[in-house]
Amino acid sequence: MEDALLIFTAFWLGAALGSFANAAAMRTAADKKWWGSERSVCDSCGRTLSARDLIPVVSFIALGGRCRMCGAKIPLRHFTAELAAAAVLSFCAWRFGLSSAFFFSAAALPFMAFHSLTDIETGYIYDSWAIAMAACGLLLRIPHGVGAAADGAFGAAAGFALMAAILIASRGKMGFGDAMLAMGIGAFMGLKMTILALYLGFLAGGITVLPLLIAKKVTRKTAVPFAPFLFAGMLAAMFFGKFILLLFGFSPSWPWL
Repeated sequence: MEDALLIFTAFWLGAALGSFANAAAMRTAADKKWWGSERSVCDSCGRTLSARDLIPVVSFIALGGRCRMCGAKIPLRHFTAELAAAAVLSFCAWRFGLSSAFFFSAAALPFMAFHSLTDIETGYIYDSWAIAMAACGLLLRIPHGVGAAADGAFGAAAGFALMAAILIASRGKMGFGDAMLAMGIGAFMGLKMTILALYLGFLAGGITVLPLLIAKKVTRKTAVPFAPFLFAGMLAAMFFGKFILLLFGFSPSWPWL
């Protein structure tokens, strides 16, 4: 019963975090404020939305995917972002229970959702959000001792250095924002898990892009948003990293024990 309650709570918390990340990504991409007194409005008619229009997942279903005031279709990205984030955090609750790993995954979720959405929409990763992500990861580690904080610091440094090296080797084919994002991932994941997360992210990217290259849907010069693949690699490392590291004789570090 306790596990079911945690998963239920995680679903709605994830949906709320996904809704926030989506709204922040849209406003940031449009060069609008996402904080303070800024209110949510209909994308079509511009009218201010009320509380009953903004319940994650529920409002979209209840309204039939249309604005209550003008009847225009609500962009599917809103519902998709909420539902995807809800599913991810629910799985984290099932996988980790009420533990430090769950709270870390919940704190990282809005950052990774934001970066994935802005990279897909604009091809840009915002440094301020990447720095905030790194700061958040390190601050969460500090209360748990020097070792935990140092692991986050080393992870952040390694993530940035590895991606920066790849950036230099690619001669500008990858953006500097990817290195900043890898720094944020490192602060949350720690040294060993960061290396694994980046490897899995590149693997996910390769598996996705290679068939598109073969089918000539994209070319080598096509700009492909990489943040979603880094997000996938981070999630895969969270869920399976412990077993992968143990398989190769390495012990996972806190909080991914």
